Amino acid sequence: MSRLSTDQREQFAVQGFVQIPALAEPTMLAAIQQQIAGEMGHSPMELEIDVGYPGAPKTAQEQGANTPRRLLNAFARGGALSEWAQRPTPIVAELLASDDVWLSQAHHNCVMTKYPSYSSDTLWHQDVRFWSFEPPALVNCWLALGLEREQNGGLRVISGSHHWTMDTDRLDQGKFLDPSHRLNAAAIANSVQIDLDPGDALFFDAGLFHSATRNRTDAVKLSVVYTYHGNAVRPVKGTRSAAVEPVHFGS
Repeated sequence: MSRLSTDQREQFAVQGFVQIPALAEPTMLAAIQQQIAGEMGHSPMELEIDVGYPGAPKTAQEQGANTPRRLLNAFARGGALSEWAQRPTPIVAELLASDDVWLSQAHHNCVMTKYPSYSSDTLWHQDVRFWSFEPPALVNCWLALGLEREQNGGLRVISGSHHWTMDTDRLDQGKFLDPSHRLNAAAIANSVQIDLDPGDALFFDAGLFHSATRNRTDAVKLSVVYTYHGNAVRPVKGTRSAAVEPVHFGS
């Protein structure tokens, strides 16, 4: 039975993203939040100082240098985080037109944490520009554990940008969009803010350009992010994408 309407499937194909309201029920959200509260600060994690994004502390001596950015290896932490990982697979299978679904443990597979005061800006990027898959056809599922708005660093996306054929002069040395480029500036001006409520899930093509500002509120923003691919996609041997075996789920 289809979990998506024709309009939702068409939106994903054309625009590169689709939002599913209340995909996670309150009991699941509460279980995930409780697990995160118990594991916050426990390795493995990525800190704000590790990412080097605008607004992040630049040295270990600066205030906020130890602020968590991501709790890594979410699936292997078990519990509600592991249980949730399988919930989106029927939708992912539809979006990828694949009988089976594989969860990447090498990329995302994390709890995104965005703290007030010491969070940073995420510049415009495509995830697949930093990964190595053949073909690069993957879907991200972003679960909001609380309200996500522009003020607390919610996602912005450039609709249809997963279809772009990119000239290298539109990217900077870090593989981020150069905002001063004429074509990029026009695209960014027409980008879409994604507002999410607790339990909402955003599915987006890993080739879609997206960004987020720092958190300007007084509350921590938490999101669970997993990345999936279908049967025809495999990580390239010898790369970071193949460093950890993916998890196989049925559709």
